[in-house]
Amino acid sequence: QVQLVESGGGSVQAGGSLRLSCAASGYTYSSYCMGWFRQVPGKQREGVAIIYTKGGKVYYADSVKDRFTISQDSAKNTLYLEMNSLKPEDTAMYYCAARPTPITDNTWVVSCPAVEVAYTYWGQGTQVTVSS
Repeated sequence: QVQLVESGGGSVQAGGSLRLSCAASGYTYSSYCMGWFRQVPGKQREGVAIIYTKGGKVYYADSVKDRFTISQDSAKNTLYLEMNSLKPEDTAMYYCAARPTPITDNTWVVSCPAVEVAYTYWGQGTQVTVSS
């Protein structure tokens, strides 16, 4: 059973930065799509940034391109989300998610989905609040 534990959320002023971490354990599959989603009350959970753990394409929501960067430290089984130039509209609960994905020699053919229903494993979430 994969377990995901997020950390790093908090309150910042607009223009500030935060780095979220997602510590993963209990891997039972060789490769995953992993990423960050966010949700505000009354709205659907949206994909923010997603990677295939073996490399290749990276997905970013249009609203965070050029401001957020997703990365991973495979040795530590940790996923990160570096968030810069934060805006009040970035305020949300941020979740880490993982989806077992077949391994392939050509990682660039893998397109990880950016929809909530496609993901099997979820963390408990970490709150990010950006004040104006």
